[in-house]
Amino acid sequence: MKILFFILVILHGLIHLLGFLKAFQIREIRELTLPISKPMGLLWLLAAALFVIYGLMYLFQSKYSWLIGLIGVVISQVLVFIFWKDAKIGTLPNLLIFIIALMNWGQFRFQQMVENQTLQIVRASNPSGVQSVKEEDLKNLPEPVSRWIRQSGMIGKPYLNGAKVSQIAEMQMSPNKDQWMEATAEQYTSMNPPAFIWVVDARMNSFLNFRGRDKFENGKGEMLIQLNGLIPIVDEKGEKLDEGSLQRFLGEMVWFPSLALSSHVSWEPIDSHSAKATLEFQGTSGSGTFFFNKGGEVTRFSALRYRGNETDAQRTEWIMDIQEYSTFEGIRVPSKMTSTWKLDSGDWTWLKLEVKDIKYNPERIEF
Repeated sequence: MKILFFILVILHGLIHLLGFLKAFQIREIRELTLPISKPMGLLWLLAAALFVIYGLMYLFQSKYSWLIGLIGVVISQVLVFIFWKDAKIGTLPNLLIFIIALMNWGQFRFQQMVENQTLQIVRASNPSGVQSVKEEDLKNLPEPVSRWIRQSGMIGKPYLNGAKVSQIAEMQMSPNKDQWMEATAEQYTSMNPPAFIWVVDARMNSFLNFRGRDKFENGKGEMLIQLNGLIPIVDEKGEKLDEGSLQRFLGEMVWFPSLALSSHVSWEPIDSHSAKATLEFQGTSGSGTFFFNKGGEVTRFSALRYRGNETDAQRTEWIMDIQEYSTFEGIRVPSKMTSTWKLDSGDWTWLKLEVKDIKYNPERIEF
């Protein structure tokens, strides 16, 4: 579909050259019956050039392609109105190009918002003054938590201040449907203060996609989902979302083992293979239980979490099951996992997630 649209744009652009050829009497164009002055001929040439440039920028995914496309459509449609008798059919491709360029603009606007919010979180991050994690730092932790941090390879490595996590995923949007959407996602996480921004792109086809952004900052959670960065599907804030976002941050500790030593996190031992963690930050608090195997690996995280932000929403068990581990920058962490809600109607596994890369303590942010 992308190639077909590119071909259509190029052909539409080249057709505009006919107005230029007629205006400068380079060639007789019988299809154009109305007279065209040389200034108008130059406008036809400009429209042709803009569409060709837009087509190439669209093909190579330039983030500013939408601007060239919209300018080209405006000039072209003005010419269509002026020479309506000969050029009215040009309205159809102009309308299609306008819609696609508008979608491109929505994606651009969404990405600009994400980049600004990410930089805000990164700039607010306070690097730890402690150089590296030591064995003695683990003395007050429950034994299974200490065992986990040791096996992760965190001992002797710098405390984690921030990270960029790149992911691929399959998502199921409703428990009543058996349809999975493929998605890519990136997350920036700050350990101090606790914060994250997660951006997901779930593509339906070559033209339509859902862009989602979950954020936890200053103790507050936000959820935003838009169709092509234009049409809002979900835009939620509130105390229940605050708590749920904080619990998600807590569960994602499995990627950032030194976070277990944060002053914002308190631990309660349960048995030799589980421990309860509570995170409190700026008036928001939440808890969850980590489960460990004999080798010290985290196998599951469970929390009673709000699934919605409605007034009557109730806490529901939310489970993160870990299936596979990988090593990133010398730290062994989960790389494949699922997310499941325990509903009255049955278990709903709505997310299958794979971590492709983690960059710890990145010196600069790359979008």
